[in-house]
Amino acid sequence: MNNYLGALDQGTTSTRFIVFDKGGRIVSAAQKEHEQIFPQPGWVEHNPAEIWQRTQEVVSEALAKSGLSARDLAAIGITNQRETTVVWEKATGKPVRNAIVWQDTRVAPEVAQFSAQGGQDRFRAKTGLPLSTYFSGLKLRWILRNVKDAEERAKNGELLFGNIDTFLLWNLTGGSQGGVHATDVTNASRTQLLNLKTLDWDDELLRAFEIPRAMLPQVRSSSEVYGTVSSGTGSGVPIAGILGDQQAALVGQVCLRPGEVKNTYGTGCFLLMNTGEQSVASQFGLLTTVAYKFGAAPACYALEGSVAITGALVQWLRDNLGLIAKSADVEALARTVPDNGGVYIVPAFSGLYAPYWKDSARGVIAGLTRFANKGHIARAVLEATAFQTREVVDAMEKDAKIPLATLRVDGGMVANELLMQFQSDILDKDVVRPVVAETTALGAAYAAGLAVGFYKGVDELLANWRVDKTWKPSLAEPQRQKLYRDWKKAVARSFDWAEN
Repeated sequence: MNNYLGALDQGTTSTRFIVFDKGGRIVSAAQKEHEQIFPQPGWVEHNPAEIWQRTQEVVSEALAKSGLSARDLAAIGITNQRETTVVWEKATGKPVRNAIVWQDTRVAPEVAQFSAQGGQDRFRAKTGLPLSTYFSGLKLRWILRNVKDAEERAKNGELLFGNIDTFLLWNLTGGSQGGVHATDVTNASRTQLLNLKTLDWDDELLRAFEIPRAMLPQVRSSSEVYGTVSSGTGSGVPIAGILGDQQAALVGQVCLRPGEVKNTYGTGCFLLMNTGEQSVASQFGLLTTVAYKFGAAPACYALEGSVAITGALVQWLRDNLGLIAKSADVEALARTVPDNGGVYIVPAFSGLYAPYWKDSARGVIAGLTRFANKGHIARAVLEATAFQTREVVDAMEKDAKIPLATLRVDGGMVANELLMQFQSDILDKDVVRPVVAETTALGAAYAAGLAVGFYKGVDELLANWRVDKTWKPSLAEPQRQKLYRDWKKAVARSFDWAEN
């Protein structure tokens, strides 16, 4: 009874439910993809109703696979794609339109307008974030202005806003029949509406973005009992942890001491450094964000470098160009050549995130000659992820004023041996993969487990972390410098392609 924890991991391309034992080992898992909707260039949407349906399906499937029931779960944690914005009717639970995904760039004109009135960093002191198409605030503002009667209905308390964590929590705990409308501090810190010092919605920001407070969820810690599942397979199980996906991976990697760093390789790449109870203002293009808050303990903060397109570039190679049949095939294709042949791909499909924050950048392929073939393209796809990570690491070392000794890695792409070796080579640092690579889901499970006493403290989490493999750099310094120098040239070619 109650020997396991469940983690609901709602990501950009799929929803998973994973059951963990006390040692952090995976007992059972189920995963289902959902549709990626592209109504026009730069727009990326999800159907929230489909995500809710997939959520219910994967919970049932994962428990059935292992012969477990709700009675076997001590608690469930939620982790989610951040910034993706949902508005729904309080009375019915029906979304007023598709969710606007974090990658979506439709609010680029508003970013330019707000920046013209006070600079791209006009809200950074309060929020830790530059003005960008990335965050939820301007997406929410767009929905209110472009859905009929939405502004008036929101003021009257008829509409609710949330990132995906809030939408799922509300539905899991009863929906229109008393569902809990709440979020945690990590997700709230990605809206550009939260004050990092007060850890609550900021009236000045709400006025600037024209967002009615009545539609916003309550901001709570990352580890506490928010409510219980009201019906379905998981009925009666406490929901006791919520963390945005990258913060969840930081917890899953047990980077709980200041200075510890992890990088998650998924649709995008997200490198976080724990800075402890002090928020550090970045001078080199990084974000300041909430790392986690366990119950009544003080919040911990992080510096974050966000890269929009990494794993998504492999999907593009598969789906748009048809050069590979499945994503895992990219490594074999890249190994058909000894190097990139001078080819570089800068995947600025939705602009460039850290450390540049250029919404007007667009993707480029540079260095093409008649010599280049599909193997070189595949290699350039993988190397783009490592180069972008190097740029973020360089910025993080400058901000934190300490060199990184090792990089802890997780996420789907860490199974790619060629990528991990090149990552070590271009960083000139050890790259370490843990035994459990699904650290995002594990972090949500840990947060839930701490809240209900399944774990007595973080020492038990530290004891669970084990190394699976370490990659060590083997590239000569002149070659490392030349590759990085040429990458920087390619990045410069991507700047200012789109005109707002």
